Amino acid sequence: MPYIVQAEGLSRFGEAVLETLGVPAADAHLLADSLVVAELWGHSSHGMLRLPWYVDRLRSGVMTAQTKPELVVDNGAIAVMDGHQGVGQVLTAKAVELGIARAREHGISAIGVRNSNHFGTAAYFTRKAAEQGCVAILATNASPAMAPWGGRQKSVGTNPWSIAAPAGERGVAVLDIANTAVARGKIYLAAEREQAIPGGWAADENGVPTTDAKKAIHGIVLPMAAHKGYIISFMMDVLAGVLTGSHFGSKVAGPYEANKVSGAGHMLITIDIKSMMPEAEFAQRMEELIAEIKAVPTAHGVEEIFFPGEIEDRNTVRLRESGVTLADTTWHSMEKLAQEAGVSPPTTKAA
Repeated sequence: MPYIVQAEGLSRFGEAVLETLGVPAADAHLLADSLVVAELWGHSSHGMLRLPWYVDRLRSGVMTAQTKPELVVDNGAIAVMDGHQGVGQVLTAKAVELGIARAREHGISAIGVRNSNHFGTAAYFTRKAAEQGCVAILATNASPAMAPWGGRQKSVGTNPWSIAAPAGERGVAVLDIANTAVARGKIYLAAEREQAIPGGWAADENGVPTTDAKKAIHGIVLPMAAHKGYIISFMMDVLAGVLTGSHFGSKVAGPYEANKVSGAGHMLITIDIKSMMPEAEFAQRMEELIAEIKAVPTAHGVEEIFFPGEIEDRNTVRLRESGVTLADTTWHSMEKLAQEAGVSPPTTKAA
């Protein structure tokens, strides 16, 4: 049977579980909200299936419940925070807050974060900056998932990145991509749902292309656009790992590794639009760009052209009304968490 839960119920459940592990209420809300928003966008790969991963890392102590960032570099427009293995979402939200403030002062800012953890979806944070009148670019590194071009051993992360900009009456235009053919979370989601994955997503441990999601988890995720995906991922690690003073390459551990310190690094670049042109002018130009894109004649079988982020906005409106459908395995893992934490699971809604 499908398990359908309202977004508010999912958030309250996530918060309650995290608070039993010592995460402060505001931080628990932020972490839970980042997962629920991913569900609302239609990206269950970055949604509630990840809550048990975070719980296991908090229990083992490799991610600290009390997030206490330290500003270790402060050069005005450029700053670096040491997250001391705190919650990635909390650290990145603080980077956004600082990045906006410094961009207001200097026109542009670059905030590095070292010794962090996985932060969910990058767009969750770049959208927040865009809503405050900024263009934001956020890069992070991740545990090894792909092999360098021409290699057969995974040593390069998916290293996702996001760019977001306010788009006037259209809301926010936002890119959020991993540099592999697919985000690794989508392979985990397929494995949970016992579904085959498309060809071209991954190879098994021997480098043989596979459509078996479980084999892909232990194998290699293939880069997007052949060598280009590998190169982009490498350079994102330069920004997020090498330049911030955090871990990089094979030293980064993933959120699904319960007993390994992550050491993930992030780099946030924020541009204050008012420093370049009036916000109203920028909004008008963005609306013009989007209108031009959406007016292009559609290819055969295509009903509509979307601008980046539009599908997620529409999904959010629809799923807030209808509720979020969870995979059986995700629901059962939440029931287990509820029992262990001594909290009530969220109420399900009839299909």
